[in-house]
Amino acid sequence: MAPTSHRTLHDRVLGVLGPAIAGGDYAPGDMLTLEQIEQQFGVSRTVAREAVRVLQSMGMVVSRPRTGVTVSDQAEWNVFDPQLIRWRMAGRGRNAQLRSLTELRAAVEPSAAALAAERASPQQRARLAELGPLMREAGRAGDLEAFLTLDIEFHRLLLASSGNEMMAGLSEVIEEVLIGRTVHHLMPPQPEEKALRLHALVASSIETSDADVARVAMHGIVTEVGAAVAETRSHPPDTSPA
Repeated sequence: MAPTSHRTLHDRVLGVLGPAIAGGDYAPGDMLTLEQIEQQFGVSRTVAREAVRVLQSMGMVVSRPRTGVTVSDQAEWNVFDPQLIRWRMAGRGRNAQLRSLTELRAAVEPSAAALAAERASPQQRARLAELGPLMREAGRAGDLEAFLTLDIEFHRLLLASSGNEMMAGLSEVIEEVLIGRTVHHLMPPQPEEKALRLHALVASSIETSDADVARVAMHGIVTEVGAAVAETRSHPPDTSPA
């Protein structure tokens, strides 16, 4: 089997089993076998085993010889894994995932902004100052694709500029929620004007080393996101097949 084909089969198995487990189609303690996976997907034992190995690395299953593959309790999942976040955002766990990610952002990003105001390099400050107006321009134009690209760069740079490697390590997690809100049409046709102003204020406050204003402005951003997430929870997503 060619490497590309092998990888495609591996991804196909993961692309079905992962979201099914993340979405609750399998309950904790449910059992699977490699034979079942082989038969369901028409793949080799090697492909089935590799897919299970990835799921096990995420803490979603436990595989034991002569016992089979057991679905783990959610408390055992590696909830910071970007792929798992993506699966949860795409399914019935979307609202819970949005809530927990937004709460994480509220706990981390205002502090990261304040630290960035104290620690960012001149180059980081300059780029953040450039991104604020660029985001405003893309947002006002309703160009959500361009806005998303800039928004991801803004938040990645903000976390990196904090000078705290553990905050910076959350970049991919924050990126997934930014992508998810756009991909699943949870963003307004145009970003809120208040959010655009607050991003620019965070950037200018970091540029001028004003930690207090940077913290408050970043808190305003995640508060606005929290309100949007609460609105989403009141209107559960339709995850039925298109």
